[in-house]
Amino acid sequence: MEHFVVSARKYRPQTFKDVVGQTAITNTLLNAIENNHLAQALLFTGPRGVGKTTCARILAKMINSDGTEKEDEDFAFNIFELDAASNNSVDDIRNLTDQVRIPPQVGKYKVYIIDEVHMLSQSAFNAFLKTLEEPPKHCIFILATTEKHKIIPTILSRCQIFDFKRITVKDAKEYLKYIAKEQDVTAEDDALHIIAQKADGAMRDALSIFDRVVSFSGKNLTRQAVTENLNVLDYETYFKVTDLILENNIPELLISFNTTLSKGFDGHHFISGLASHFRDLLVCQNPQTIELLEVGEEISSKYNEQSKKTSQEFLIKGIQLANECDLKYKTSKNQRLLVELCLMQLASITFDGEKKNNSLKIIPPSYFKSKGIQPIAITIPKTSDVINSAEEEVIEKEPIKEYEIEKSEIEIEEEELLSSSETLVKEPPKIILKKDNKRVSGLSLSSIKTKKEYELRQLEVIIDEEDLPKEDFTEDAMQKVWTKYVSSIEKKGQFNLASILSIDKPTLKGTTIHLTFPNQTNKVEIERHQGKLLSFLRKKLNNFSIDLSINVNEELEKQYAYTPREKYEKLKEKNKLIDSLRKTFDLDI
Repeated sequence: MEHFVVSARKYRPQTFKDVVGQTAITNTLLNAIENNHLAQALLFTGPRGVGKTTCARILAKMINSDGTEKEDEDFAFNIFELDAASNNSVDDIRNLTDQVRIPPQVGKYKVYIIDEVHMLSQSAFNAFLKTLEEPPKHCIFILATTEKHKIIPTILSRCQIFDFKRITVKDAKEYLKYIAKEQDVTAEDDALHIIAQKADGAMRDALSIFDRVVSFSGKNLTRQAVTENLNVLDYETYFKVTDLILENNIPELLISFNTTLSKGFDGHHFISGLASHFRDLLVCQNPQTIELLEVGEEISSKYNEQSKKTSQEFLIKGIQLANECDLKYKTSKNQRLLVELCLMQLASITFDGEKKNNSLKIIPPSYFKSKGIQPIAITIPKTSDVINSAEEEVIEKEPIKEYEIEKSEIEIEEEELLSSSETLVKEPPKIILKKDNKRVSGLSLSSIKTKKEYELRQLEVIIDEEDLPKEDFTEDAMQKVWTKYVSSIEKKGQFNLASILSIDKPTLKGTTIHLTFPNQTNKVEIERHQGKLLSFLRKKLNNFSIDLSINVNEELEKQYAYTPREKYEKLKEKNKLIDSLRKTFDLDI
């Protein structure tokens, strides 16, 4: 069997022109070589698989070339590669510095490529400082690392730093297309794009994935084969899910999610991909951001089509909900329910609750025009016109009756208390609602509307005060009625209010009843029930000019005993023998 060479090694760039996605760095190195401005210590830093070691080898070969050597000359005796991950001790660096002193046998420069230089120990870095700062003229150091922040500042200050960037999806896809052509592989554009996305900016990873997928599907590379082999969700899944969300179709949405899980996909992967899908739809809505959409041409047209169905508010809310689900996924005890709840919330963003109750179906004029039918214009009457006509019809059929409220409806006293009253009471006056000095019909639509406005706006109730009784009464009669009211509310279970009303004995001055309480709380409680209390008193005493005057005297607070000690002091004031009794039997308070 012929030995297989992976694409990452087989198609490793041999010149700076072949390097993918690092044009700025390769041009800088070429100009430095041509103008003889090349530093003696270079640091190549960046993510894995972006061409750091490759550029170092190309540079080492170019600075030793003079045009007379063979094409396959690799200057192996002049290029020394050291893996700092396994050679990170002080002794390894000392051996390196000893070799540096010897000039090259072939070519002009000896090039030392130290890979993963951040793995050197602190002592090794310190041993390397002097040689790195003042190397021999025939020696050039190229350091490569993926973690520049782990290198000590004294090393960084002695190097010319080149930051390699991630390879874009577009550049990676174009290079994969070139590789596929070299290997006679027929590849769909979307399939190569998925591979480039999966590589996440690393060309070496992209080539490794390419080899794996080709081994799976042979010479015909399809999008379906790539998604199946890489275990990634196809774009079609997210397009279908988004359509179901926009249709508010929760049952089908949950079934679609269940189908995704049955294929072996993780719910976390699904919801994070849905958030990315919403993001891609959002960037499609603005021509300035459409370049941020890194997909193939065929998929790009689908994104544009679906983005027109969505609003910016929906997509922003959708990204927020999906991102919250993504953050909570690892800590959730029921991860499937979390994702399903997120999907239901997404489907409810555009749901209008009035759709179910809206029985009015209006066919647009465009429907009739498409059928060759000329639509007939109709006039919809205003609501006010309908109400006015209905009022006239009701008024003609029903006689107008005065809308009255008997006083008995606003009294709080129960029927049994009224029947036990010993005082004769005159016929209670009628309270008539008035608006704009006009009587209101009790059965017309206008009267019903007026009654509702009365309840909402609390229209002023006009009472004819001349018909109200104002009979004289004594303070004793008032106190008897007062005691009767306290007894009635105790029967109803309002013990707290009855207790407060019993704190002070009411006094009468004219038609005003005066009360004094020890604190503001008692006053507020009485004021809350003042209307019911006055209604009872006025009814029983047959005098509707009775009023209440409530005062607060905080000095009275001290007269009341609340704690056991205060109660004991009150008892001692009444009978001094209580103190002797306590001392005799050694009693506790």
